Amino acid sequence: MKDEPLQSYRKKRDFSLTSEPRGELPGGDRSADDKSTGERIFIVQKHAARNLHYDFRLEVDGVLKSWAVPKGPSMDPKQKHLAIAVEDHPLDYASFEGRIPAGQYGAGTVIVWDTGTYRNLTELDGQIVPVSRALENGHISIWLEGRKLKGGFALTRTGRGWIMVKMRDEEAKPSMNILKAEPASVLSGKTLEEMEKTGD
Repeated sequence: MKDEPLQSYRKKRDFSLTSEPRGELPGGDRSADDKSTGERIFIVQKHAARNLHYDFRLEVDGVLKSWAVPKGPSMDPKQKHLAIAVEDHPLDYASFEGRIPAGQYGAGTVIVWDTGTYRNLTELDGQIVPVSRALENGHISIWLEGRKLKGGFALTRTGRGWIMVKMRDEEAKPSMNILKAEPASVLSGKTLEEMEKTGD
C-alpha cells in the first residue's frame, strides 16, 4: 500500500504546539492536470531555522513537492545552487508565515518570500513530460510567474542532491542579487527580522 503523501510531514510535527497547517489532501485526482502545461502554484519561503535557507515548493498531484535551497534562488544562469529534497508539504502551507516553536521540527521564523504560478516546460521527443514523471526521472524545466522570480528554471538531480539553475532567457538578470534586493514577504510585507520580532 502506498504511503499517504503527507505522512512524513505530519510525523515530524506536533500540531498542538506548532501553528503550521496539518493539511488535507484535496479531493479528486490531480494527476490529470500533470499531463498538460497548465499552471500550478509555486512558493518560496525564507526560513531562519538552525541555518538560514529558502524552501522552494511546487504544486504536484495535490501536494507541495519541496526542496531546501541553502543559497536561495538566483537570477544568474551561471550559478548552480544545491537544492535538497525534503518531505511533501500540504497545499495550505503556501500561505504559512510566523514562528515555528523551539523544539519543533524546523524551529525558527518563516516568511513567504515569493509566490506565483508555474508552467511545465519539460519535453522529451517533442512531447510534454508530466511533472511527477519528470521529477522521478531527475530533471524538470519550468517557467515561473512569481512576484519576484520570473522566467525559466531547471531542477536536476545529481549524486549530491538536486541543482537549481536559472535558464538563459529574457528574464535572466546576472548582475542582480534578488535575495538582497527583495528581502521582504510578498504577503505581509515584513522582513524575516520583523516577523521574528512580532511572531505574527
